[in-house]
This record gives sequence, C-alpha cells and structure tokens, in this order.
Amino acid sequence: MSDYIVSARKYRPDSFGTLVGQDTIAKTLKNSILRGQLAHAYLFCGPRGVGKTTTARIFAKMINCSNPSPEMEPCGECESCRSFAEGRSYCIHELDAASNNGVEDIKSLMEQVRIPPQVGKYSVYIIDEVHMLSSQAFNAFLKTLEEPPAHAIFILATTEKHKILPTILSRCQTYDFNRIGVNDIVSNLKMVASKENISIDDESLHVIAHKADGAMRDALTIFDQTVAFCGTDVKYQDVIRNLNVLDYEYSFSLVENFLAGDYPKALLTFDEILTKGFNALHFVAALSSHLRDLVVSKSNGLDSLLELPQSLKERYREQAGRCPMKFLYDALNITTQCEASYKASINQRLHIEFTLMKLCYLITSPAPAAQAPVQTPVQTPTPVQVSSPVQVSSPAHAVQAPAPSSPAASSPAAVSTPAPETEVQRERRPRAARSASHSNLTLKGVMEGTSASSETTVVTADKPAPEEAQIRLHWKEMAGTYAEKPRLFNMLNSCTLKIEDDDKGQKIVTFYVLNISQKEWVETKLLHDLEGNLRRLSGSTRIVLKVDIVPQEENQKAEAYMPSEQAKELMSSNSEVKQFVQDFGLDIK
Repeated sequence: MSDYIVSARKYRPDSFGTLVGQDTIAKTLKNSILRGQLAHAYLFCGPRGVGKTTTARIFAKMINCSNPSPEMEPCGECESCRSFAEGRSYCIHELDAASNNGVEDIKSLMEQVRIPPQVGKYSVYIIDEVHMLSSQAFNAFLKTLEEPPAHAIFILATTEKHKILPTILSRCQTYDFNRIGVNDIVSNLKMVASKENISIDDESLHVIAHKADGAMRDALTIFDQTVAFCGTDVKYQDVIRNLNVLDYEYSFSLVENFLAGDYPKALLTFDEILTKGFNALHFVAALSSHLRDLVVSKSNGLDSLLELPQSLKERYREQAGRCPMKFLYDALNITTQCEASYKASINQRLHIEFTLMKLCYLITSPAPAAQAPVQTPVQTPTPVQVSSPVQVSSPAHAVQAPAPSSPAASSPAAVSTPAPETEVQRERRPRAARSASHSNLTLKGVMEGTSASSETTVVTADKPAPEEAQIRLHWKEMAGTYAEKPRLFNMLNSCTLKIEDDDKGQKIVTFYVLNISQKEWVETKLLHDLEGNLRRLSGSTRIVLKVDIVPQEENQKAEAYMPSEQAKELMSSNSEVKQFVQDFGLDIK
C-alpha cells in the first residue's frame, strides 16, 4: 500500500519528448536553450492538467543539465539531474502563491533570489497559481521581476491569465497551453495500460478521454479509478456504469426512433435514462453531440473532426447514410433551442419530451384528422329572358343560335341549370347582367344570407324603362320590403325622388338623404342592392339609381323647428316613436 503511486505522478513527463499535446511549446523552449536566448521571466497559462508545472520543471532541469543530448533533452546522469530526480535540488524553487500571497512572502522570495546557485548555472523560481497574489504583492514583485540577478529565472504558472496585472504580463514571455486532444490522451493511456498490464478496449479509453475534457492529469486519475473498479480487465459497460456516462446506444436508438416517427419509444427511452439518474440537460447535450457527429460523418473529408474509435466511426457513417441532411439540420436546431431554454422552463421534463416528439415528426408527420367535405350552397341564378332563343348543351357547353323564325315561334328558351359561375366570370359579364343576377338581393338578405322575396320576376334586358309614376310605385313597394328595419324603411319611404331621362333611354333615379354620412353609408352598403331590387320590381334593367344630399335650402327649412315641433314631426313620420310616447305617457310640450 505504501509503495503505490498514482499514475498522474508515476508517469509524469520528465523530458520534452514525453510531454503530451504541447509540441509547439516544447520546440520553442528547446530552441531558446539551444541558441542561448533565455528570458528572465516566463508565464505559462492554460487549463488545468495540461502540463504547465511539468513543463516548467523540465525546462528548469534542462537549463541546469551539464551534459544535454543533441535533441536538447536532460541527460539524467549529472549531479543536477540526479538532485532534481531525488528532490534535493537547490537550483529549483517552487512557491505556491495560493498560500503565500502576501507582501511578506514576496519579500522573503526577493532575499532568496540574491543567493547564487550552488550547482548549475541558474536558480529557477516556479510560482504556481500566481494570479492568487494580492495587488500589493504584485507591486512589490515588479522591480525584481523586471531586473532580476543574472542567475535568476522566474516561471509563473496560472489558470486565470485575465486576473494578472498588465504590468506583470508585459515583463514575461507568455506561453498559452492548449487542451490535450482526445487522441493524444488515448495514446498516452494505452502506454500506461501496457506498462501496468491492464487490458482495456478503445471505446473505454475514448470514454475516459472525453470525460477528462482535455486534461491529462484528470484522464490518469479517472483511469486509476476505473482500474480500481474493474480490475485488470476493463470492459466498456463497467466503465460507463462506474463513471455514470450515457451510453452511445441510447443516442443511436433515439435517432432510429426519430427516423421511424416512433415517439412512444423515444419517450420510454428518455424515462429509462432519467430512472438511471442521468441529468436531463446532459442528456440533451449528448443528443446534440450525437447529431453533430452524424453531420460530420455524412460529409466526406471531415474524419479528423470525429474523436471516436474506429468501430464507432463505422456505425456513425452507416446511420448518417440513412439520415437526410435537412433532418439533421432541423434536429440540431431543435435540440440546441431546447438546451438554451431548458433552465427557463418550469416543467423541464415536459420541455424535453415535447422536443423528442418534435424530432419524431420531422420526417413522419402525423396524419391530419379526417374532415367532412364542406358543402357550399349553390344558388340557382335568376333566369334571364332574351330576345333570341339560346340552347346550351350540357356536355360540351356549346352555344347554338338557330336561324330567325316567325314571330309566333319566338318563345322563352329552355335553359339547363348552369354550373355556379366564379367571381372572375361574373365580373366579365355586362353590368346589366350582373345586376339582374343580384336583383333578388336585399339588405336583409345581405345580413342574414336569405332572399327578401321568394317571388322571381323575369327581367327583360331590352324592355324599355317604365314611366315615372310606375317607378314611384315600385319605389314604395321596395321600401315596404324593409319594414323590419325601421330606420331604413323611414328613410326610403320619406325621401325625395328625382327621376330624369338620359340620352341612352335609361331612367336616372336620384333619391336624397339628409347628410354626407347617410350618403356614404348608402353608396357603400345599399346602393347596389336597392338598384337591383328596383329593376326586379319594374322588370327592366334600364334604371340607374343614384344617391345625393338634400339641397341646403330645403335641409335648413326642414330643420327650422322648435324642440316640441321637432318631436311632433318625428311622431307624425315615425309610428314607433308615437307608440313609444303613448306607452310611457310622455308629455310633449
């Protein structure tokens, strides 16, 4: 038990060649040593576990090595290298700024810097978590950092570069460490597993690498945890159960459900995932990642973007081949929107379940409910009597005009019931014919969808317009059809009519209203129907109806009443008002 060393310490790199995932930085540092261009201060920044402190130690060991190799690697045999390996070197000093962040700690460091090294050329001071120093400590450290003794080199390491003062940054050479790629982590874990005689498959190594999130130290720690759980024979199912990682199989099966439109199975799969204790938001993120990998697999030349074992790459290509690109694009759009609005949702489970249902209907849409056909009532148009017989044949809709015959033979033509005409066909007909087809419409018919009269009067197109007296009688008759609308009835019954002849043999009938509001209302709502009804009653289409305002003189004369006179006039012209006064016993004075 006492001899056990965790893999993160046991297999910590001790040379630039064994450094994982930081080749560019290693090459730059080796070239600076080779050319003798060493700076007095370096700043190593980057995520946790990517090798900042390890690189600082290798660099310190290398510049003090008395017999370096041609590849600029420490020999490991000189006194400096042996003292470093045994932990008794006086040339390398490490300071934890998290616990030594005051001005007094920096003063002690400045006094120590003045002492030259006993072995080697340089005294290297590695300060971890340098961003934890206080502002006063930084200010006290500035002068020494800018102009240290010739034998002193400072290496500052931090994970939060933005917290360091700009005055410190300007005095250091900055090296930004990257996250370590999945393939590099997998390769290093394979090396460790072979040295430890542990059998582990590629799928398990990729799960550990993804779980480490770019940190080599985290990957080695998870590897030790997995070996402690599984023993020397590590299986994929044991790894995902130990690390509480969502299995790839769930994502593959869900996409199959989406393609088949099987939302019940998708909801049951989601319920199983929640039952096993997985976080719902992590599930949506994993589904989005799976869809992204399908998009990458579907596109040629993007294999380098897939950080997956070879066996899984084949499965992704096979499933991606059955997924339309539009489906993958829409699915990614839905899952990313679900992630963005997840925390704002009150019922988060329902939010994800609805997302799964939408994904299932991307390709297979639900069948619409059967609806009964809407039967549009067909109104048989009013027959029009024409001067010459016309015969319409139903099959071909051909119109045949027979030769003129004797007057005795001229009789109304038998016309078969035509198909309902469209609005465009109606607009193309002459104005007289359009008016004839609407001659049986009234205001009540417009409001209630019924005809004002069940009687049908044949309108003859070439019949001359009736005399003025007949038109006035027909006007009174037409006004009577609006008895259920008292205001309209009173206006039509009491209005002044002016009937004139025009040069086309038509009768121009003008009726007068009291004000502009009534005129606009009649012109927009009633004029067409009133003209049609008047033509229907008179049997002629040679009547043109117009509306105008009562002349100013007559209007003023009509309004020249006292209040009592106005009330009496209103009672004389409106029986309902008179009845209202009598029912309530009102006294009109």
